[in-house]
Amino acid sequence: MRIELEKRPQASVFYAVLSPFIALVLTVIAGGIMFWLLGKDPVSALYSFFVEPLLDVWSLHEIAIKAAPLILIGVGLSICYRSNNWNIGAEGQFIMGAIAGSIVPVVFHEWHSPLVLPLMLIFGMIGGALYAAIPAFLKANLNTNEILSSLMLVYVAQFFLDWIVRGPWRSPEGYNFPVTRNFAPEAILPEILDSGRTNLGFVFAIVAAVLIWFMMRYTLKGFEITVLGQSERAGRFAGFSSRRMIWFSMLLSGALAGLAGISEVSGNINKLQPIISPGYGFTAIIVAFLGRLNPLGIIAAGLFLALTYVGGEAVQLTLTVSDKVTRVFQGLLLFFVLSCDTLILYKIRLVFPGRTAAVAQDGLQGGAE
Repeated sequence: MRIELEKRPQASVFYAVLSPFIALVLTVIAGGIMFWLLGKDPVSALYSFFVEPLLDVWSLHEIAIKAAPLILIGVGLSICYRSNNWNIGAEGQFIMGAIAGSIVPVVFHEWHSPLVLPLMLIFGMIGGALYAAIPAFLKANLNTNEILSSLMLVYVAQFFLDWIVRGPWRSPEGYNFPVTRNFAPEAILPEILDSGRTNLGFVFAIVAAVLIWFMMRYTLKGFEITVLGQSERAGRFAGFSSRRMIWFSMLLSGALAGLAGISEVSGNINKLQPIISPGYGFTAIIVAFLGRLNPLGIIAAGLFLALTYVGGEAVQLTLTVSDKVTRVFQGLLLFFVLSCDTLILYKIRLVFPGRTAAVAQDGLQGGAE
């Protein structure tokens, strides 16, 4: 017996809707098997991972905090991917946005003004956009593969952050730890609810998702993104420029990643340190595809992936398992999402060689008669 993929006459709308849910179910099943192999009760582990965080107000706030950067970055990446520009370096743009946005509260720490926070957010978006401009320039002018260039720049950003907090920006009051000065109160994003730590970063994420959804659905720019993503040749006939689209999509994606970076630093960490992200830029790729590259779907996907972060922390404490469990779940989810998407364009057919040969032999005998 062998498995063959038979191309459908047209894409299946049914599986386009159902595919993410199938992937989620398969991820949960695979996760249960993983916990069983680790010697843990799968039901109890999955309950701690996916259900327990939803029963506590504090955990709900933590989910919102972790969802904010995932949604912001995921929405920006959806524009890139729908226009056929594969930005894989959002993690680096997140970091550079955080660094650029921190210039005001770190370098000009003696300046106290209501303008500090708006300038931080603007600088953060500019920093992320400028860093995304590097792979955009290389692709638009030198036809360089943006997957490799944007990915390699992530490591440059990580080392630059490590250097700057250990060197020029190290706090003289930090007891020689590699951190910057703590941000002043006017440089910290305010909380939006009294019941927990959720800050304005989550509002930025929801607003950005809604605005990008409106652009994609009701504006000419959204139509241009869709056309160029599906067929660059058809886009040229329509008068659209793929070169300009490279710049637009990469800069917009970088700006949103930079906004996520400075929002994370300002709202949650309140200073720069060698590690400011648990991998939001890479996890956001899963968020974008799980949300079907739809900004509204990305909101739901971002909340779900944030749940895996909070749930992963919970099982580390209650079941004493490795912190890599969260990454395994996220990797499984991406694998199953991409695998199940095959059902949209292909049918799965089981072929039995013996039966096929018998049918062929009967056909030959019938033809001879």
